[in-house]
Amino acid sequence: MESTGVSKQRVLFPEMERKEYKNSQANKLFTGDQPFHDWYRFVLSFPPHLVREYLDRFGLKRGNTILDPFCGTGTTLVEAKLHHLRGVGIEANKMAHFASSVKCDWSIDSSAFLEDSQTIAKRAKKRIATSQKKQTFSDEQFELILHDSIDPVPLHRTLVLRDTIEEHGSEFKNHQLLALATSTVRYCSKLHFGPEVGVSRKKKVDDNAVQCWLSVIQRMGQDLAEIESMRSRHPWYPASIHFGDARNADRYLVKNSIDAVFTSPPYPNEKDYTRTTRLESVLLGFLNDKSELREMKEGLLRSNTRNVYKDDKDGDYISHNAEVLRIAEEIEQKRIRMGKTSGFEKQYHKVVRLYFGGMARHLESLKPFLKKGAMLGYVVGDQASFLQIHIPTGKILGDIAVHLGYQLDSIDLFRTRFATATKKDMNEEVVVLKWKG
Repeated sequence: MESTGVSKQRVLFPEMERKEYKNSQANKLFTGDQPFHDWYRFVLSFPPHLVREYLDRFGLKRGNTILDPFCGTGTTLVEAKLHHLRGVGIEANKMAHFASSVKCDWSIDSSAFLEDSQTIAKRAKKRIATSQKKQTFSDEQFELILHDSIDPVPLHRTLVLRDTIEEHGSEFKNHQLLALATSTVRYCSKLHFGPEVGVSRKKKVDDNAVQCWLSVIQRMGQDLAEIESMRSRHPWYPASIHFGDARNADRYLVKNSIDAVFTSPPYPNEKDYTRTTRLESVLLGFLNDKSELREMKEGLLRSNTRNVYKDDKDGDYISHNAEVLRIAEEIEQKRIRMGKTSGFEKQYHKVVRLYFGGMARHLESLKPFLKKGAMLGYVVGDQASFLQIHIPTGKILGDIAVHLGYQLDSIDLFRTRFATATKKDMNEEVVVLKWKG
C-alpha cells in the first residue's frame, strides 16, 4: 500500500493546548452562530467556527465555489453564503436535504413571513379548539419513529398545525414547515440527544405546539430581517443543494467547477443516522413506511450494519488497501473467537470494507469536477464500535486519497471524545487534501 509520507498534525485551537479552551466546547454552536444555523441542526453537526477556520485556510475569495458532498443540515453551505461564496451540496437524507435548502433560502420578505405565519397560527388554534377527533400517525408511521417519542396531545396539535400550513400554501410554506420540524423535536417531543437519540421521561414537554412553532418562526424572521438590511450592499450567492448520493457526485456537478470541499461524512460505527431525523421525517411526509426508509438508506454511505444490503459492491474499491482488509479480518476473527453470532455482528467486518470503499468511490467521482489546486477538508473520527477494534479513520482516508492521486496536506486534530466502548479518548480530525490536477 502506498504510504502517505505525512506525519505532521496541526491543532486547530491553540487554546486547547494551553487548557484555556475546553475540548468539550470544540463541537458546540456558539451563541453568535445561532442565526440561520439554529433553524434546524443535527446534534452531530460540526460547528460553524470549524468551517470558518478552513474557509480562511483555503484562501477562498468572493464568488469561489465550495462543495459539501455530505451536507447534512447545511452548516458549510450557510457559512459559504455568509462569506459570499457559492455553495453546492449533496445530501441523501430527505429531511436533511430539505433543511439545508430552506436554511440557504434568504429570498423571502421577513415582515410578510411573520404576518402570514400569524394568520396560520390563528387558524390552527381555532381548529384545535373545535376539533372532535384527535389526529395521529398511521400504524406504519409509528413503526418508523422511536416508541413514546411524542405524546398524543402534542402530536394531535402538531398535525393540525401541519395541515393548516399545507392548506394555506403560501410562498413561505417550506420555511414554516422547517420551523415546525424544529419546534416539534425541540419543545413538543420527548426526544433526547446526548449524542445518541433516545426518549427521555424527564424532559419537560410543551403541549402548546402553535406557540412553540411561533417562537421558532419569530427567530427565523429576525435573522431574515437582519440579512435584508445588508442585501443591497452585500448580495448573497445562491446555494445549489442536490438530493442524491455523494458516491455518485458526477451526477450533480459541473466539470472543473469546485474550488474547495469541506464536509463531514458519517463515521464507521453503529449509529443509524436516520434515527436522528425520524420524527420530523414522518411529520413532514418524507418517510411513510419501511419501504421508503429502505430506499433512502440505500442512497447513504454504508457506515453501519443497518444500511448494508446483499448486493453492495463498494468493498471492491479498496481491495488493494491492506490496512482496511487487515482491520476487517481482525474484527471478523475476534467475532468468531467471542462466539458472536447475531446478524448485525456478522456484518461488522463488511461495514468496514463498504465504508472505506464508498469513500474511495466518492473521492474518485469528484476528480473531474475539482479545479487544479482545490483544497478539501474531511471531518472524520476514529472509531472502536466494532468489537473495540480501533479504526484510525483519518489516516486510512488519507491513504486512500493518496492512492487516488490526491496530495495529503495534513491531518488536523479537531477534538477528542470519550468512547464508552473502550473507555479511551478518540480523535476527531480534519483530513486536508489537495487536488493536484
